[in-house]
Amino acid sequence: MVRILIVAMVLLVGGVMAVRHLEDTTRNAAPKPVAMAAVPSASPPSGRSITLTKSRNGHFQVDARVDGRLLEFLVDTGASHIALRQSAAARLGIYPRDSDFTVRVSTANGETRAALVQLRTVEIGDILVRDVPAIVHSDASLGVNLLGMSFLSRVRWTHDRGQLVLEQ
Repeated sequence: MVRILIVAMVLLVGGVMAVRHLEDTTRNAAPKPVAMAAVPSASPPSGRSITLTKSRNGHFQVDARVDGRLLEFLVDTGASHIALRQSAAARLGIYPRDSDFTVRVSTANGETRAALVQLRTVEIGDILVRDVPAIVHSDASLGVNLLGMSFLSRVRWTHDRGQLVLEQ
């Protein structure tokens, strides 16, 4: 149990450090926002965007509608996938069996296992992404749902002066 709490704490601290690093690098950069990841240039701009402001704890938090259900996420550019707590996955009707936890996940505190799932839709404001891979962790090994790169790599996002802008 102590190891699980340590893993959760390391993940949260790593997220805070990543956000602070992004802030420091953008403060020292040119005044205009820097694109961190972009959709392919063939996609015409549609004007759909949402601006997130850091919460009191220094993280970007967002409510997203996943397969029609509202879930709270912490934005984590260091997470390769959307990571769901097992209880959140159950709210979506996703119930991985113990034998489904086959994906090796490396964290700063070691290796754990997760179950790979597919989300039909992830919506944040007017932004909609379909068929998004995600991983499900036991509640004991993940303290919060993470909005990772399986979603973020499919939208354009910029970070500037404490705001994170998502565009599609």
